[in-house]
Amino acid sequence: MKLPFFPLQSVFFPGEKVPLHIFEERYKQLIQDCRREAITFGIPVYINDNIAYGTEVQLMEVVNTYDSGAMDVVCVARQIFRVITFDNTLENRLYAGGEVQFIDNINDSELSAKQEVFQKLKELYQLMEVPFAPIEIEMFNSYTLAHKMGLSFEQEYQLLQLASEKERLQFIMNHLLTTIQVLNEVNRTKVLIELNGHFRNFDPLDFKAFKI
Repeated sequence: MKLPFFPLQSVFFPGEKVPLHIFEERYKQLIQDCRREAITFGIPVYINDNIAYGTEVQLMEVVNTYDSGAMDVVCVARQIFRVITFDNTLENRLYAGGEVQFIDNINDSELSAKQEVFQKLKELYQLMEVPFAPIEIEMFNSYTLAHKMGLSFEQEYQLLQLASEKERLQFIMNHLLTTIQVLNEVNRTKVLIELNGHFRNFDPLDFKAFKI
């Protein structure tokens, strides 16, 4: 399948709302085409001077239109794809595009794995003293809070490439276990530093029976 492209140095996951500020002429034309023809477009992830994977998005709403023609729009992310070909401009258009292959989502996770990840995520938020918004476990998946668990840009890109929900949950669990361990060590160090600034009671040593 051929899609128009809007490459960005960002990762978007299926189901996520994607706010975009449109100001370049080529992307103004793209949004106009989306409104007129109801087409979708792809956001390939620009990373390491390359694009290989991305997410198809669909225009939901044009929120603001400015005198300059610039727009604020909201899209929704749909499917993940692998880039097969890249054309700097599509025929008779200003924007880029290319052939893509959609990656089927393999929903092979077990409820117990989701619950374990969910509990570890709650633990992370508690350690960070950040409010954790309640969510039904049945509604929770690897994409739900992917941007809110401290993954780096590179890690988010790795997650995007995993087709299996089981593998994605394991990837997230490994990250959470490592992060929680680091935070526990940091908190322990903070306690030790705070104790070092206070008077402490030490039991005097009894040297009466001491010999060399």
